[in-house]
Order: sequence, then structure tokens, then C-alpha cells
Amino acid sequence: MEIGEKLRTCRKKAAITQEDTADRLGVSRQTVSNWENGRSYPDVRSCIALSDLYGVSLDELLKEDVRMIEHLETSTDVVRSKGKNRKLIEILVYLGIWAVTVLSFWIGGGEDAMGYSILSMWLVLPAATAVISFLIGKDEAWNGEKWLMMLFFGALYFLASYATFDLANMIAFGKFNVPELSEILPGILISALGIALGSLVALIQRKRRDKKARTEISPEGKDN
Repeated sequence: MEIGEKLRTCRKKAAITQEDTADRLGVSRQTVSNWENGRSYPDVRSCIALSDLYGVSLDELLKEDVRMIEHLETSTDVVRSKGKNRKLIEILVYLGIWAVTVLSFWIGGGEDAMGYSILSMWLVLPAATAVISFLIGKDEAWNGEKWLMMLFFGALYFLASYATFDLANMIAFGKFNVPELSEILPGILISALGIALGSLVALIQRKRRDKKARTEISPEGKDN
């Protein structure tokens, strides 16, 4: 039995209409109809929601349907690829902002060190760190790796200071300054706060989705 027929059979046994299913999963009734008629397949998240909604196991829904399993494998690979792309974009955006803040010092910021410090080191870089780290915390593609990014932000914060004020001082006085590792702390603290907030938002959204998928619906209404 293919999954479309299984979905229809399980829905009828649960006395749930296509409209109820569509409403609970946040899709159109036509989408549910397409699943049951074999015109399209549900994704992984929808399969889990359907399993909970109809009170059947995923194994019962998926076994013996080779095409459905192949579809899930393909869609999972696509999701992973998109997750990797998002991670790369988030890193590149931050590196771009970081590079601009450093270059702006050498282009003209050195003449007004105080103004540069206020604009770049106290406004632009902290804001960029907070926003990007929040997105990283909210992005499920990062998983446990997100907390390692605190070291990344801390290192770039340190390098921003060392590649501007410290380097300019060394050039001016012709001497080597020992790096102050305490410069990594602002980046670590700001990113830790951003990642924590992003993770909290992701957790709240995930709980809302799970609650919506598991809430019992009344077995009323005619079948479609």
C-alpha cells in the first residue's frame, strides 16, 4: 500500500476531515488531497505531524513505499544543503562587515580615532555581532556548533582591535605590542547573549509547532 492510500485510510479511521488535517498542518486542503491521491509527497516534518495526528507510527506510514522513502532522503539532502548555505552566508556577512570596519580605519578613521572607535567598535561591530549571533542561535542548522561560534566572534573582535589601533601604534613607534587577549571578551559576551536569545526564540517556536501538531481535534465533520 502506497503512502497516499495509507494517509487516507488512517485519516478516516481517526474520523478527521481533510480540512482539519490541513488546518493543523498549516497547509491547504488541496495539498492534503494531493498527498492522498499520490500527486505529491509530504515532507519529513509533515510526516511526523501526520503520524501524531492520526495516531500511527512513522514506520507504519512509510514502510513498503520505496518512492516515498527516496523522496524523504532527497528532501533531507536539500534541507541540509540549504542549512549549509545559510551558515556560510551568515559567516560571510559578518566577515564582510568586519572587513569594512577595519578598512575604514586605514582609509580615514585613523585621523579621528575617537570617532572611529565610537562608530565602529562601539556601534557597528557590536550590532553586527548581536544580530548575526542571534540568527545563528535561531537557525536549527547549526545545532550544538552554534556555541563554538562565540570563539569565532571573540577572535574577530580581538583582531579588529589589533589590526587597527595596535597596528597603527606599532607602526608609529616602531615597536611590537603584545596582543591583549582580553579584547576577545566583548565579542564572546555579545555573541553569547545573541546566540542564547536566538536559541530561546527557536525553542519557543518549536514548542508551539509541537503543541499545534499534538493538540487533539474534535472527530466531527464529514469525510472529504
